[in-house]
Amino acid sequence: MGYRHLDCACDYGNEAEVGEGIRQAIAEGLVTREELWVTSKLWNTYHRSEHVEPACRKTLADLGLSYVDLYLVHFPIALAYVPFETRYPPEWLHDPGASQPAMLMDPVPFRETWEGMEDLERQGLAKNIGVCNLNTAGLRDLLAYAATPPAVLQVELHPYLQQPQLLKFARQHGIAVTGFSPLGAGSYVELDMARPAESALQDPAVLELAAAHGVSPAQLVLRWAVQRGTSVVPKSTQAERLEENLQLGGFSLSEEEMAKMAALDKHKRFNDPGVFCEGMGVFCPIYD
Repeated sequence: MGYRHLDCACDYGNEAEVGEGIRQAIAEGLVTREELWVTSKLWNTYHRSEHVEPACRKTLADLGLSYVDLYLVHFPIALAYVPFETRYPPEWLHDPGASQPAMLMDPVPFRETWEGMEDLERQGLAKNIGVCNLNTAGLRDLLAYAATPPAVLQVELHPYLQQPQLLKFARQHGIAVTGFSPLGAGSYVELDMARPAESALQDPAVLELAAAHGVSPAQLVLRWAVQRGTSVVPKSTQAERLEENLQLGGFSLSEEEMAKMAALDKHKRFNDPGVFCEGMGVFCPIYD
């Protein structure tokens, strides 16, 4: 279809399958490795310096690659180490088979983790390094000691969670921003973390603007996100929607229309560890 960016992570549990897809695509002459942008992420259980490189090398082995284009710290949450041979991916619970399964926190300074990330870049295992789910305070602290500043910040961004101050701060410091869940509630409904009615794709203002441009609500929202200067990683498993999501050329939003979209911000966060981690025995907020 033309996609060249693969947004992967240890935690998704499918990097070996993604790697097989990459091998097939290269073997069939569809792409070269250099034409792909492959992102992956360091999981919470590998934040200690001695675990960062092995975790990245495990990802590379699964993907069948010698480097990733971007390696991100998935969450500013450090959990106790789980060896690969015990469970991979380790997910959130330290011991799912325990009588009372729970998360087990590990007090690792983020600086220690970031220095491990910088070493990956020095070795060429990751061409770029970055972070996910940091707020401005976290970024400011990181920038104070980072020898290599983060190239990318990936955070939840959609019409109901626009985070303009975070975007402005990142832009001032030359940090590119990727919005995950750019279509909003959709992928969280199946996880029972959102209701269908919370979808921005059903918002009257979005429907009105989409109709005015003769595009789908999803295309309208993705176009808005791109015009804000962010990249986007929408999830879809349907071929027709994958095709549709690429068709963002041929129209743009006016300043007035961008202002209408800005008015939709509800500060509604769907992916909040401060909420879902309580179900795993730990109160673990990372946003105020």
